[in-house]
Amino acid sequence: MSSTPTEESIVTLKAEALDQLANAADEASVESWRVEYMGRRGRLTGILRNLGSLDPDQRRAIGAAANRLKGELESALDERAAEIKRSGSSQPKDAIDVTLPGRRTRRGGLHPSTQIIREMLDAFNEMGFQTVEGNEVELERYNFDMLNIPADHPARDMQDTIWIDRERASEDGGVLLRTQTSGMQPRIMEKQDPPVRIVSPGKCFRFEATDATHEWQFHQVEGLAVDEGLSFADLKGTLYEFARRIFGADRKVRFRCDFFPFVEPGVDMSIDWNGRWVEILGAGMVHPRVLRNVGYDPEKYTGFAFGVGPERVAMLKYGIEDIRHFFGNDLRFLTQF
Repeated sequence: MSSTPTEESIVTLKAEALDQLANAADEASVESWRVEYMGRRGRLTGILRNLGSLDPDQRRAIGAAANRLKGELESALDERAAEIKRSGSSQPKDAIDVTLPGRRTRRGGLHPSTQIIREMLDAFNEMGFQTVEGNEVELERYNFDMLNIPADHPARDMQDTIWIDRERASEDGGVLLRTQTSGMQPRIMEKQDPPVRIVSPGKCFRFEATDATHEWQFHQVEGLAVDEGLSFADLKGTLYEFARRIFGADRKVRFRCDFFPFVEPGVDMSIDWNGRWVEILGAGMVHPRVLRNVGYDPEKYTGFAFGVGPERVAMLKYGIEDIRHFFGNDLRFLTQF
């Protein structure tokens, strides 16, 4: 605006600006208004630039009016922009096709390993077992020594694997990623007098060749019961009940002798699956040396322990042929559960 500014021109400009701003329907219209009135070549900016052509008295009066108008227009601009944003008018009219059919919001779900672990824990909890969890980084003392697996024991050949600090100079030995959740058993027994009934779920790590039935990381649920008078019959009754709750009331179960360092005698338990016996867990009576290690009197107390692989259970229950699917993060697999 090159003409000499007057108070009348400021009043006229205010009326025109506010009327045009009220009719701005979207963000693009608001931006065009801002450029027209308050941009570098805008109409109000032109008034402010021409104040120098006035005499001092006029300059003070008209300059004050122009600056008040600038403040009013800035406030009106902010308010109108906020109204448009709240109303959603900033979106182009064709941004959402309202004729499309509605779709359900996609929801996440529990991992199949988590689902089967919870189902297993529920079965044991209903039989009086308490769930306890521990760290995935474990001390050598609890992962091996307290469980009757000393440094020269052959059983270590399968589990002497992922060490974090093997040379640690301590009575607890080195530090490693746990190869079994059994380490929670001596930890609990050191702090608690019998009776003890616990199940310990969690992830374990072993340096194994990966194939359809083996993974270097897997989950495990370990169980322990210690009390006066517990026998092998109690072990069998507990595991029979577990198998029937998970696989059905008519499931046939078989026990066979097997060796595990921290139980004596040891057994594996298999289920009849489509006409063939499939091993699902190892178990046995707690070795007297393990009881002595935690300060229990093996002449007074007996106990049983067991270890189950949830992925193996899920593979049987749901007909999964490759354990690697559990850790492959393939949504085609995970969304089936």
